[in-house]
Amino acid sequence: MSISEICIRRPVFTWVLVAIPVVLGLVAYMSLGVDLFPKVDFPVVTVVANLPGASAEEVETSVTKPLEEAINQVSGIDELRSTTREGFATIVVQFKLEKSGDVGAQEVRDKVASIIKQLPQGMDPPIVNRFDLDAAPIITLAVSGRRDVREVTELAKHQIQEQLQTVSGVGAVFLSGGRTRAINVVVNTDLLASFELSIEDVRQALITQNLEVPGGIIQQGSREMVLRTLGRMQSAAQFNELIVANRKGHPIRVRDIGRAEDATEEPRGMSRLDGQAAVSLFIQKQSGTNTVAISDAVQARLAIISAALPPDIKIEIIQDQSRFIRESMAEVKFHLLLAAMLVSGTILLFIRDWRTTVIATLAIPTSIIPTFLFMQYMGFTINNITMIGLILAIGIVIDDAVVVHENIFRHMEEFGKDAMTAARDGTKEIALAVMATSLSLVVIFVPVAFMGGLVGRFFSSFGLVVAFAVVMSLFVSFTLTPMLCAHFLKLDHSEAGQAKSKAGWIYRATEGFSGVALRWALRHRIVTIVVCVLVFFATVPIASQVGANLVPRDDQSEFQVSFITPEGYTLERTNEVITEIEGRLIGLPGVIHHFTIIGENTGNAGKGQGDVTRGSLYFRIKELDERQYTQFDVMKRARTILRDYPDLRTAVSDVSAIGGNGQDSRTFQVS
Repeated sequence: MSISEICIRRPVFTWVLVAIPVVLGLVAYMSLGVDLFPKVDFPVVTVVANLPGASAEEVETSVTKPLEEAINQVSGIDELRSTTREGFATIVVQFKLEKSGDVGAQEVRDKVASIIKQLPQGMDPPIVNRFDLDAAPIITLAVSGRRDVREVTELAKHQIQEQLQTVSGVGAVFLSGGRTRAINVVVNTDLLASFELSIEDVRQALITQNLEVPGGIIQQGSREMVLRTLGRMQSAAQFNELIVANRKGHPIRVRDIGRAEDATEEPRGMSRLDGQAAVSLFIQKQSGTNTVAISDAVQARLAIISAALPPDIKIEIIQDQSRFIRESMAEVKFHLLLAAMLVSGTILLFIRDWRTTVIATLAIPTSIIPTFLFMQYMGFTINNITMIGLILAIGIVIDDAVVVHENIFRHMEEFGKDAMTAARDGTKEIALAVMATSLSLVVIFVPVAFMGGLVGRFFSSFGLVVAFAVVMSLFVSFTLTPMLCAHFLKLDHSEAGQAKSKAGWIYRATEGFSGVALRWALRHRIVTIVVCVLVFFATVPIASQVGANLVPRDDQSEFQVSFITPEGYTLERTNEVITEIEGRLIGLPGVIHHFTIIGENTGNAGKGQGDVTRGSLYFRIKELDERQYTQFDVMKRARTILRDYPDLRTAVSDVSAIGGNGQDSRTFQVS
C-alpha cells in the first residue's frame, strides 16, 4: 500500500504527519537569526604590529619584511599585502577560498611566534586576528553634551560603555574621539641640560617610581597576610615631587626641571555630530547572533541609561544596521505573502472553485514553514538570500499539489469516479511524473550550494533552501493533497452540463489560444526551432549588456565620504579642511545628519596612535519615500564639490553592507 493510499484512508494520521514539521518549523522560525546576508567565512587574517616612535622606513625594514617573509611560508595564500606607517604595520593575508580560515589563522600565528625574538626590542607583541564579517560594528552611537569633552568621555565610558558591554549578544563596545585623563610632564630642556640629564633619565624615573609591586607574604602567628607596596601617584603635585636624580647629595625633582599637569592625553582623533563635539561608541555583536534582536536589546538598555544621565547629555544612534535589515525583511515578507495570494488567486480565477483553491494553497505553508526547521539545522539565518529562495519556491511548491489535484479532478470529471476512488487512482497514475518533475528541480538547485568562489559562498543557502522546499512539496502532494481531495473535493456542473471549471470564458479563451499556437507551431516546425535557437543565443549579448555585482546597490538613505589629507597635516589642520568641506556638503539635498570621524576609528587593534590625516564623514539623508531623487544623485553632487580639493584623496561610497577584509568599501581600487 502506497503512502498516498494510507493518507487517504487515515485523514487524522495525515493531519498529524503534516502538522509535526509545520509546528517544528514555526518554533524554529522564532529562534532563527535575522541578518542582511548569509554568514560567509572569508579566509582572511590580519597581523598588526606596533613599534611606538619608529619611522615608517624603520618599521618596514625591521618589522614588516621579517613578518612577511615568515608568513609567506604558509601554504594556500592567495594574496599577501601590507601597509606600513609611522609606529605600526598591518599585514593582510588572504587565503584561497578552499582553505579554512581557522587553520590559516593558526598557521600564521605559528609563523609569527617563530620570529618574535628577531623583532626589535620595545615592540608590542604582534596581534593576529581572523577576519569575521560580524566584526563590523552594527550600531554607532554619538554621545554629546554642553560640557567639557573630558567629562563627556568619563560619562560615556563608565555609564554607557560599561553597561552596554553587558547586553546579551554584544561582543565589544569601542570608544573613540574621547579625551582621557593623563598627567603630562612638561620638561624645560635648558634646565635639563644644566643638570646634565636626558629625557630618558626622566622617563626611567617615572617608570621605576610610579608603580605598585607585590611585597610577598607575612606570617603573623596563625595568620597570613599579603603585603602590597603602594607606589602609584594620584595627582600632579605628587609627580612634581618625584626625584629624577641626585647631584652631589641634592635630589633633583620634576619641579626643578619642569612641571606636571593634570590634563588629557594628546588627542589623535576627534568625532562630532552635526558640528558638535561628540564621543563615539561602536557596538559589535557576537559572531552568529541576531542583529535585529541585539539592536532591540541595546536600544532598550539605552532607554534605561538615558534616564540616569544628566539632562544635557544626549545619546544619538547614528548608524543602525538593523534599520535597513528590518525594512528589507519587511519588504521581502510582504512579497512572500503577495506571491502566495497571487498564486491562490490565479488558481481560483481559472478553476473557479473555492475547495480547489484551498486544497492547492495549503501546499504553500505546509512546504515553506518546515523549511525554517531545515534552516535552523543547517545554521542558516533569515536574510535576503534565503528569503528570496522562499519567494521563488512558492511558485514551485504549489505545482506538485496542482498537478496531483488536477489529475484527481480529471478522473472525477471524465470517468465519473467518486472522490475517494479518483484520489487513489489519480495520485497513483501521476505519481511518477510528479516525482520526476520535483527531483529534476532538486537536481537544478542543489548544485548551487556547491558552487565555487565567493558567489558560491553567498548562494549555498539559497540552493539548499529551495531544494528542501521542493522536497517538502513532493511530500505534501503525496499525503495531504490526496487526502483533502478524497474527503472535500466536489464536482460542480454548469447549466450546460459541463464541469464548472470548463464553463467560463477564461477557460475557453485560454484553450483557444493554446490550440491556435500549438497548431501553428506544428505546421511551421523549422521556423519554431530557428526562433527558439535564436532566442537562446540572444541571451549572451543581452546578458553582456546587464551589469554584474555581488551585492546590489540599494538606496539606504546614507553614504560616506572617506578622505586622506596630505602627509604631515596635523590634527588641527585636517580638522580645519574637513570643517570647510562639511559646511558645503551639509547643503546637499535631503541631508538631515552628518557624523565626522578624524584619526581614530572603531578602536580596532592596529591603528597605532591614530593617523590624523585619515577619516570619514557619514551623511544620513531623508528616507526614500520622502524625496524624489536617489541617494546616488546626492553622491554624484558630493563628488562634484570634492573636485575643488585636489590635495585630498577622497572617495564617496555606499555604506558597506558587508564588512571589509582589510580594505575599505570603495567600488574600484588600484594598488
